[in-house]
Amino acid sequence: MPDLSPPEGKDLLQVLWCPFDHPIMPGTLLFWRSAAAVTGILDAPPEPSAVQFGGYLPEPCVLEPERITEYPDHLELSEELREQLRQWSVPQAAGEDMDPDAYYDCALSNAPGWKVGGWPAWNSTDPGPQSCSECGTGMELLMTVATFEEGDDAGNSWSPHPHPGAGPYPGHRGYNATGVQIGSGYRQHLFVCPAEPEHPHIESMT
Repeated sequence: MPDLSPPEGKDLLQVLWCPFDHPIMPGTLLFWRSAAAVTGILDAPPEPSAVQFGGYLPEPCVLEPERITEYPDHLELSEELREQLRQWSVPQAAGEDMDPDAYYDCALSNAPGWKVGGWPAWNSTDPGPQSCSECGTGMELLMTVATFEEGDDAGNSWSPHPHPGAGPYPGHRGYNATGVQIGSGYRQHLFVCPAEPEHPHIESMT
């Protein structure tokens, strides 16, 4: 993953996931390691003895990473830039039969699905400052854990290739090969300190 910025001498990130709410979403632990020092790799991950919800236990699946460009949520932009986007979006949205007020967020801003890096989505809350508890540095998005890989019916311009619409939740639009469900369709963001990635990370749900 080229967007990861590991600490000096580390080239492997291990994300441990607890399938219980802590307090409102699964808890995570991050371990930066050296791949050369990892021995005795298990053929299959150990099964947890208990999970709080079925959607908190990921299904084994094959990764098909895609590198894409996305932009910040409109709430993170200045009012002047938002106004420019509103004017620009009118003819763009008309060509795709979309609401111009929603065009930027649906077609250009946060890509849906699991991702490394990029920008957080603020679907249910306003943007909040995320500062490192150790040094006060502004935190950056490390990764997003999402319920659905594909956008909603508002016309999101990005969907995973080549299998959009599949998954273990019949009737739900959106690719869901992992089987993970955060709340009723939310995303879990993990933020890390860019000055020192091994400082405590922050979790948020939007």
